[in-house]
Amino acid sequence: MTSLPTSEDNTAGDTAAFDIIQHGHKDLVQAIAFNTYGDRCATGSVDGKIRVFNRHQDGFWRLCDNWKAHAGEILELQWLPPTIYPNLLASLGIEGRFRLWAEDPSAPPGRRFSSRDGNGKTVSEVRSGRYPFRSFSVKHDEVTRCTHVALLAADGHLTVYEGEEPETLTDYAKFDDFQACAKPNRGEETCFKVRFDPNPEPCYTALRAGVPTDALSLVISGLTTVKIFRTRDTVTSSFGAATRGREFYLAIEIKEHNHLVRDVAWAPGNFRGYDMIATACQDGFVRVFRIDTPFSKDDGKTWSLADIQGGARGDENPASRNDHPRRQSQIPSGIRAEIDKSGSHGERISTDQPGQIHHTVKVLSKLSAHRSPVWRVDFDDDGQILGSVGDEGKLMCYRQLPDGSWAKSSELGMMKTRMAAPPANPS
Repeated sequence: MTSLPTSEDNTAGDTAAFDIIQHGHKDLVQAIAFNTYGDRCATGSVDGKIRVFNRHQDGFWRLCDNWKAHAGEILELQWLPPTIYPNLLASLGIEGRFRLWAEDPSAPPGRRFSSRDGNGKTVSEVRSGRYPFRSFSVKHDEVTRCTHVALLAADGHLTVYEGEEPETLTDYAKFDDFQACAKPNRGEETCFKVRFDPNPEPCYTALRAGVPTDALSLVISGLTTVKIFRTRDTVTSSFGAATRGREFYLAIEIKEHNHLVRDVAWAPGNFRGYDMIATACQDGFVRVFRIDTPFSKDDGKTWSLADIQGGARGDENPASRNDHPRRQSQIPSGIRAEIDKSGSHGERISTDQPGQIHHTVKVLSKLSAHRSPVWRVDFDDDGQILGSVGDEGKLMCYRQLPDGSWAKSSELGMMKTRMAAPPANPS
């Protein structure tokens, strides 16, 4: 096993503005993820290995564990919330397998996630079908204690699972699956991303417009398409018994891209009264969009909590709502149930059905600081800072101005410098 790096090997010192960490991978680092507190970092490499680093009280980052996670390159990583015990790390490999890794806190460093042979101790996994998964997103509801996993395949098909035991994927029930975006042509360059709304509830204007408080929201990007989906309450009849459920509908489609969309991000902190979506495009632009849910001022409601959540919450009678994923998976199948499901796996469109809320989109900013293809984009935990990485290897940071637009605030780039030669001693 590789020896644990020392503090001198990991950082440049207490006086440095940034910590320079020798990650130790033998190949290109493809994915990186920090936990909620920012004191744990997971890196995924093209060689299929994951390395986890912990930031100790002395300020130094030290290697916690490393293991062989996938047969090929690792596409994405995500830590699950720290309220889940034990700590869980999710990963997606190029072969299309989504895996969960659980930490053993009683094990010594170097064995927290891995076994003696250097391979990871997989808790559970989900294998893709004909088309491999290319992106995933995980959201945990602290109120209902339910965990949702969204998996987007290479053909544009989206599958969402729901479970009450986050570490056991075999107990997850299929929440919904449908064609989120068009299937690409053979040989066409592709890129797919899916991200859940990180906010615990929809913004207050969306609640007043009629979006349920427990609605799930996600944004997907496929090729040049960006779409936002939200759930609505549905009632289906099976063997004479009405069953209440939820399904995704197309809230709005963003048609502002003529080139491949490489990444998409949903801003946390929807206290502004609207949502924000940022995209990274191959044409060199970072675009920020504002998503609104218009409502009528003559709807007879006030801004009181009872009015906003009362209409959006709907029927809270547990006997009439079937939220338990296991009970949903045990609904008896039959001819009527198959008829109800027919056509639901196709591409979702806006049909003005009950529960579908009208959304509008507005371009806030079109940023061209990179002047090269943009590969990654993301918000900070408060939604106040937007960061992007381009083909030139620089990190650009943006802040929102009082008028709502975004402007570049800082730039970070790595460069090699030569050490000055010491002056020659006079003889």
